[in-house]
Amino acid sequence: MAEKSCIKRLQKEYRALCKEPVSHVVARPFPSDILEWHYVLEGSEGTPFAGGYYYGKIKFPPEYPYKPPGITMITPNGRFMTQKKICLSMSDFHPESWNPMWSVSSILTGLLSFMMDNSPTTGSVNTTAAEKQRLAKTSLSFNCKNPAFRKLFPEYVDKYNKQQQLVPEHLSAESPQGDNPKPEIEKLVNSSGEDVKKVDKPRDTRNRKQPFPTWMMLLLFSIFGVVMALPLLQL
Repeated sequence: MAEKSCIKRLQKEYRALCKEPVSHVVARPFPSDILEWHYVLEGSEGTPFAGGYYYGKIKFPPEYPYKPPGITMITPNGRFMTQKKICLSMSDFHPESWNPMWSVSSILTGLLSFMMDNSPTTGSVNTTAAEKQRLAKTSLSFNCKNPAFRKLFPEYVDKYNKQQQLVPEHLSAESPQGDNPKPEIEKLVNSSGEDVKKVDKPRDTRNRKQPFPTWMMLLLFSIFGVVMALPLLQL
């Protein structure tokens, strides 16, 4: 059971976070257990984590703030193992370096800063920038499958739902004729039909009767005239 000083301290820190939010950090205590906090870190621009939403937990000891908390991350991220405690100077891995003046906001700000770094530590993993970017794109979808996340962070669930609504519209805008290729097919049929007609035309002209040559008609008329004139010449 948490000590009174621990409860008062955590309540005070939660009020401070609500009053003055920290950039790229959202943290809230679980309704039924003030010693268990859930957080979301938003990936910083210009890093492979940009566009990512990283969900995790902080477990405070009953003796807080005189003892450090344990920190874990739930969202696959390419920097830390999931569901494993992360080794930080402000976590329970190093109680000797813990400072009671540190707060939830300073802990998460330090975690976010350390996440952008590549320094190895207990609970860290080594992945490529491309893998981190891929995980960043799928992070919100992954988080929204978690009941606790959906309960504590409804604003991120709304954000995800809006993104899903925009996807079909974006696809339809890119390919307006994607579902109706018929006009293109008709064009092909029509063009091929015209080509057939063009090929058939010479064939038709060869089968037609050629007109009687003019010079032949003149020759026949001349011969006919000479024949008709012979009796007159005999007279």
